Formats: sequence, structure tokens, C-alpha cells
Amino acid sequence: MAEFPTLFLSHGAPNLCLYPNPAREFLTGLGAQIGKPQAIILMSAHFESPVPSFGADEQPGMIYDFKGFETELYKKVYPAPGLPELATVAATLVEQAGFPVQEVVGRGYDHGVWSPLSLMYPDADIPVVQMSIQPEEGAGHHFVVGRALAPLRKHGVLIIGSGSLTHNFDELYDSHQDFVSPPPVFVQEFADWVKEKAEAGSVDEINDYRALAPHAVKHHPKADHFFPLPFALGAGGEGAKGKRIHTSVQRGALMMDAYMFQ
Repeated sequence: MAEFPTLFLSHGAPNLCLYPNPAREFLTGLGAQIGKPQAIILMSAHFESPVPSFGADEQPGMIYDFKGFETELYKKVYPAPGLPELATVAATLVEQAGFPVQEVVGRGYDHGVWSPLSLMYPDADIPVVQMSIQPEEGAGHHFVVGRALAPLRKHGVLIIGSGSLTHNFDELYDSHQDFVSPPPVFVQEFADWVKEKAEAGSVDEINDYRALAPHAVKHHPKADHFFPLPFALGAGGEGAKGKRIHTSVQRGALMMDAYMFQ
């Protein structure tokens, strides 16, 4: 059985799928590049809970966790099944690593899930277990949670962290469809730092990014959209290193970088 790498994906705005742009084109081809897994575990920056939580529905519904976007987005359905058995296995692994956990029923897929997966795997025939971030914890916590799940990669499970390399809406340009303006210097400096550390497999530096990376707090006033990156690094297993497999920018300051870890 194929052992999959892990991924960090910048999922962008909910309307990512509606307009031609480099990130959409990248995600549309990524599923074929990675191959088809038996199941997917995806940590979404939009699912927050005090302890690691795993969606355990057999058929999750949809969550439209945004306002003011195009009407068609509120009709979007991604009918991928859940896999409660995998949710239980994943929760057990994280619990054995020393964390309290819970399985959650009744929470649908948010756009951190359906936005990238509907482009990567549009047939929606791969079971998905969505898991949460812990907003009060740090990057190191999410790295260790990811490391606990690393053994699942040997069983055909694709592990994804879905967030955003940068996520400060106050810095964005006004145009919602600006996919061509180059990033300002302070944005590029942060992106370059992450690339250097991720590709070196620099766990300590990634986990302490808030103190070490240039402009880190400016890009992540809240750390929620960064946590899926150290999670994916941890899930890559012992000695994992990253490879940046996509970089682009939207609205001037929203970096859409993606990484593969193995």
C-alpha cells in the first residue's frame, strides 16, 4: 500500500473555486499528482476545539462559515463520506500520545475541507475525517499531534493541514479578484523564511515561528491558519522535510503556498 506524504495547503477564500487563478489550477491537478488515498484526515483551521477532536459522522453535512460571498457558494455540496472507524483510530493514537481527545458527531465540512478537496478530488468518493485545531495551544502542540498520526500514512491515509501561509485580512488589497499583484516585501520575507525552515525540516524553528520568523505576528494576528503547517510537518514522520510545491499570492498579501512533507 502506498505511503503518502503529508500536505499543508493554503485554502484561501471560499470563492477560490469560482475564478481562474494559480492556486485553483494547482489544486485541480494535485489529486492526480498525489494519487488516490484510502482515506483523508484533514486538520482545518476553521474547526476549533479545546482538545483534538475528530469528526465521526458517517455522512457529514456542509458548513457555510462565511458571509457576503457569491450565492452559488451557499449551495455547494461536497458529499464525501466520513469514516467513523478511522476517527476512532486517530483519536486513540493522539490519546496514547498524552492528549485528551473527543469524537464529534453533527459537525459538517467547513470550507477549509470542501474548498481544496472539491478541486483535488471532485468525485467526493474518498472518506474524510475532519479534525480540529486548538487555538489556545502553540505550534509545537500541533506538531506533536501530527506526529502521533504519522503511522496512518502506511495504511493509505493522506494527512492534510488546511490553513493559510499568511492570514491578515487588514493587509489585503481591496480587489477580491486580484491574482496578479506581487506580494509586498514583508510578505515575501515571511514566505521565504518558512520555505527555508520547512525544506530544512527545522522543527524547532517552525514551532517557534512566532518569535523567529520575520513579521510573523503581523501575518498571523491569530495563529489558527498557521497551525496546520507544523501539524503536517509532524505527521510527515521522524526526520521529515518539506518541499514547497506551490506559491502564489492573492489580493497582494494572502500567500497561497503549499508544502509536501515526507
